[in-house]
Amino acid sequence: MKIITDSFVSLGHWSSAGSFELNTDILATNPINLSVVLGVLIFFGKGVLNDLLDKRKQRILSTIRNSEEFRRGAIEQLERARARLHKVEIEADEYRINGYSDIEQQKVNLINVACNSLERFKNEKKETLFFKQKRAINQVQQQVFQQALQRALGTLNRCFNSELHFRTISANIRTISAWYPRIRRRNN
Repeated sequence: MKIITDSFVSLGHWSSAGSFELNTDILATNPINLSVVLGVLIFFGKGVLNDLLDKRKQRILSTIRNSEEFRRGAIEQLERARARLHKVEIEADEYRINGYSDIEQQKVNLINVACNSLERFKNEKKETLFFKQKRAINQVQQQVFQQALQRALGTLNRCFNSELHFRTISANIRTISAWYPRIRRRNN
């Protein structure tokens, strides 16, 4: 601190025109010297200070304008984002509802197809069983008929001799001839 005070003191010891001298001793300065120093500072510093303050004011105002524009832009983006979000939520709800409806419809369709297929298989099974049963009955009937025919032929072959054979043919001829005049009468 002493170095700074000494420099002011050394400035004060310059020889000047003799009429005006600055007292650099801060404690010993009088109000006139202070008013002169302050007046010089205010007069010369006023322009510099005004320029500094104006520049600072312009920067602050510019920053405020930029902040306002950024805020407006951010608000617009927020509103657009909210609108998109609302639209997407609506679409998601529609997809969800439609998806559930589609899933339920597909489920019902699959159940219906499965029921129809099951019913068709049951009907085909019944028809197959009916045809197999009918075929088995027909085969049994044919076998029974063939066996009965073979037994009858066997019995006839054992029982028939030529005289019995001749009598059977004669009886059949008489039966046919009895019917023949009736047939002729109907045709005439």
